[in-house]
Amino acid sequence: QVQLVESGGGLVQPGGSLRLSCAASGSISSIHSMGWYRQAPGKQRELVGGKSAYSTNYADSVKGRFTVSRDNAKNTVALQMNSLKPEDTAVYYCFYSDGIFYWGKGTLVTVSS
Repeated sequence: QVQLVESGGGLVQPGGSLRLSCAASGSISSIHSMGWYRQAPGKQRELVGGKSAYSTNYADSVKGRFTVSRDNAKNTVALQMNSLKPEDTAVYYCFYSDGIFYWGKGTLVTVSS
């Protein structure tokens, strides 16, 4: 089992920045991916960005604005979000995958003036 705890959500104005963090604990595999999904009201959950040992992937809608970073020694993953837009408003979920997906409980990001 793997447990994930997110932090860092909140309210931010359009054009602003926010940083989310997620810490994994439990049975951490040496080979795994970590990253972020989000789910806006009335929409399906979508991948924001994920990072494995070999590659990093981003949704087209966040490329150039969001950055996923990992600290493997601490089993953490962060999401730096810049130039935020109202359409980025969603609950953001941290994920861990080593063949089995684990999810955090989610943290709300609201982009509004």
